[in-house]
Amino acid sequence: MNYLISLAIGIAVGLLYHLLDFRSPAPPLVALVGLLGMQLGENLLPLGRSLLPNWFH
Repeated sequence: MNYLISLAIGIAVGLLYHLLDFRSPAPPLVALVGLLGMQLGENLLPLGRSLLPNWFH
């Protein structure tokens, strides 16, 4: 279900960009690298909590 929601939001944003005649702020490769960074950032805190449980209360 999360994949469908994510896809729907992505399509909605793409349509909004098109309707506003607005170019995507980043080339596709840069956007993919940004998404990778978001994924890494999202998973760093849980990883840190599992590796260093005494540092995070």
